[in-house]
Amino acid sequence: MKIGIIGAGNIGSTLAKHFKVLGHQVSIANSRGSESLWELTQSLGITAATVYDVARNNDVVLIAIPQIGVLNLPRDLFEGVSDEVIVIDTCNYYPLLRDGQIEAIDLGMTDSEWVSSIIDRPVVKAFNSITYLNLAQAGLPKGNDKRIALPVSGDVQHHKEVVSELIDTIGFDVVDNGTLSDSWKQEPGTPVYCTDLAKQDLLDRLSALGDNRTYEVKEQLMEKRIAQEKQLIAYFEEVEK
Repeated sequence: MKIGIIGAGNIGSTLAKHFKVLGHQVSIANSRGSESLWELTQSLGITAATVYDVARNNDVVLIAIPQIGVLNLPRDLFEGVSDEVIVIDTCNYYPLLRDGQIEAIDLGMTDSEWVSSIIDRPVVKAFNSITYLNLAQAGLPKGNDKRIALPVSGDVQHHKEVVSELIDTIGFDVVDNGTLSDSWKQEPGTPVYCTDLAKQDLLDRLSALGDNRTYEVKEQLMEKRIAQEKQLIAYFEEVEK
């Protein structure tokens, strides 16, 4: 397939490498322009592009940027783009670390529902619940009982099936996590986020979260998300010393 990636950070570049190795035609764009992508594109054998090129010339478009960066994407980015084009959202909302407060998410919208509303396209939530290092290194052949499973959420079943196949081909099992409104179960703060679970364990933890995100559950998960953010901030501060 033709796969375009918006975002050349850890997740975007890791997936670009996986997809190129599998023989897909890969292009990548970022906010700094194609010149900043020269080293990456040369090392991986992929193509530097504009965000418009990525959105309009591919079968699959993957958004791998900070949550707040979605607001900087052109408002007409997907204007006229076929409904057959699949958009994957890997974003995670980190209000303290980088994103600031996004009122709609704070009031109850899932991270990916918000992304979908901003770009005016259905999206599939995937690749957000694993560290980039494990995404790069921990894939295993199909059938291996130590294979990590990743949750996938979305409202268009065919789109989820295509994304699930991509995940399988890079060495991970897949659990269907329902619609985009269910994607809160795989967000930061939940017991499935970055926990590297096998398929049955992931199914069990998703099931244990229940079907309804009550106010109490939302507040508990937000507290855990904030705690995780504070740990990340402390880690980055220590690294920079």
